[in-house]
Amino acid sequence: MNTPIYYQRGEYIETDTGNKVSRRAAISGPQNIILGGKTIISSNAIIRGDLRRTGPGHAVVISLGRYCLVGEGCIMRPPYKTYRGVFNYYPMKIGDNVHIGANSIVEAATIGNYVEIGKNCIIGKFVIIKDCAKIADDTIIPPNTVVPALTLFAGNPGQIVEDLPETMQEMVEAQTKQYYTRFQPYPN
Repeated sequence: MNTPIYYQRGEYIETDTGNKVSRRAAISGPQNIILGGKTIISSNAIIRGDLRRTGPGHAVVISLGRYCLVGEGCIMRPPYKTYRGVFNYYPMKIGDNVHIGANSIVEAATIGNYVEIGKNCIIGKFVIIKDCAKIADDTIIPPNTVVPALTLFAGNPGQIVEDLPETMQEMVEAQTKQYYTRFQPYPN
């Protein structure tokens, strides 16, 4: 279980806080994105920090907590809606120890801590995923859905298929930290 996951040394940029960001990820509007530390952004991920409310100054558009893993080919963009004739983007907040599988599209308003999102998922606009939830591979969650804590969502449209054990927090925390530790450059 502790075999290293190697990457080419030049492919990832490592920040002072231990974030590892692929040079092949497309990060638009980085001044509007906060990475909490020890977060991995995989290749071909697209993070749209440039989609924000109009107005002067910086606005946090997307914030990710610590030990987040954004899989290859993920697209993350803030949710938006037109309210009283005015089109606006709204911030996206993602907690700690969140794993987003490859090729998932996320437009959620909030994703709690210790959340696993599978591969090829679509998380609709303004979805709220509570702590310790899990989204199965290939699940589509319609806009404005609230995913309760300690539940497994699956299907199209996504719905609760089972309750998760109380140990979910410890399990996800161990998995995300282990993944981060195993994710290292090829030795010289």
